[in-house]
Amino acid sequence: MTPNIKDKIVVITGASSGLGEATARLLAEEGASVVLGARREDRIRMLADELTGRGGKALAVTTDVTEVGQVRNLVEAAVEAYGRVDVMINNAGLMPQSPLDRLKIDEWDRMIDVNIKGVLYGIAAALPVMQRQKSGHIINVSSVAGHKVRAGGAVYAATKHAVRALSEGLRQEVKPYNIRTTVISPGAVATELPNSASEPDVAAGLHKFYEDFAISPDSFARAVVYAMSQPDDVDINEILYRPTRQEL
Repeated sequence: MTPNIKDKIVVITGASSGLGEATARLLAEEGASVVLGARREDRIRMLADELTGRGGKALAVTTDVTEVGQVRNLVEAAVEAYGRVDVMINNAGLMPQSPLDRLKIDEWDRMIDVNIKGVLYGIAAALPVMQRQKSGHIINVSSVAGHKVRAGGAVYAATKHAVRALSEGLRQEVKPYNIRTTVISPGAVATELPNSASEPDVAAGLHKFYEDFAISPDSFARAVVYAMSQPDDVDINEILYRPTRQEL
């Protein structure tokens, strides 16, 4: 077993697929109890049943991260079931990229709601619990797009830059409470993200890029385990990684 993982209570948003699902699987294997939040109830219940069937501990809570009450309920369910929350992973996100002149304003709003507000709502739900505990770890998911802006991806990049800014402010504010913070910025990882692009030409380009470069979501799960497994006096604040062949 990896140090500092066993018996940890970990809440994961966006747990129905991709990064969240892979992380739930690995953490459960390492002995953590995982609380799975996502909109697709059938997916997270199937995953929870699978993990518990293998001897792990998992709880599924239907959650739309754009609804602050639902995110609060997710964390409260974890506390009710297990007595505390050790790690909050704000992973839910979407990426309907398009050039700004396509004026996909509804998609801009949706990205802001999920990618920024969803992270804020996760922080708002978990932070009071961790302050009372005087311990905890908040892991926020950004992207390579949170470091580099590409034409056609301005709004998505803006949301992921915002996640990094929020994470740095959070890091500074939680020092009195012994809370650790990590922001993880993956490059191309094989998930459902490209499926959210509604513009046919953009979607085709994204799918081709991911087919050529994307690596397994297990890569993200291992990054989470690395950050969590450090001794309590070590705070891994930022992880940026890409497929070895990815240039940008």
